[in-house]
Amino acid sequence: MAYQRPLLSMKNTFVYNFFPSKAEEETCKVNNTPVVTTPHVVTRELVEIKDLYPAPKIILQNPWQIKKKITHNEIVVGMQMIPFFKMFEYIIRYWILDMAKTLENSCSVCVDMWDVTEGNVSKKYEGGSVWLRKVYSDDFSLWCIKLFKDRGFSDGDEIGLYWDPRFSCLVFKLLSQVGS
Repeated sequence: MAYQRPLLSMKNTFVYNFFPSKAEEETCKVNNTPVVTTPHVVTRELVEIKDLYPAPKIILQNPWQIKKKITHNEIVVGMQMIPFFKMFEYIIRYWILDMAKTLENSCSVCVDMWDVTEGNVSKKYEGGSVWLRKVYSDDFSLWCIKLFKDRGFSDGDEIGLYWDPRFSCLVFKLLSQVGS
């Protein structure tokens, strides 16, 4: 027992299918069309794999893995855009596969979120008022109209986000305000 292998975690990722399925090949045979000339639509499926690399460490003194400046449009609508890579690397990586598939299928996923801007006086936003959704560009949007109203954001304010896997919730902080 002198050497112990570290536990491998699981990770959600996409598998792309570049080849026609057996059913598509059979359809080509029935229609007497060559498989090569029939255009195949590349598909992708969200699967869970063993993660060869450890998840990014959350440094509790500065845990903000996602930092973004808020735009005027985001203030008006009450939502924050999260890029595809950051969403997969820092949030979806900690979710169970079914929850990730729900989000990937353009359904909204409700989450709990803590606003820790005030330090000792954290405010919880329940899942019914906070939700994530995939948008057409493969990026994601975080909707929390109540938070946007409570905070009174200005164009250019910087926020920080991270997913806390211990409590399965999103953590938010206003990092800097324009004019402060």
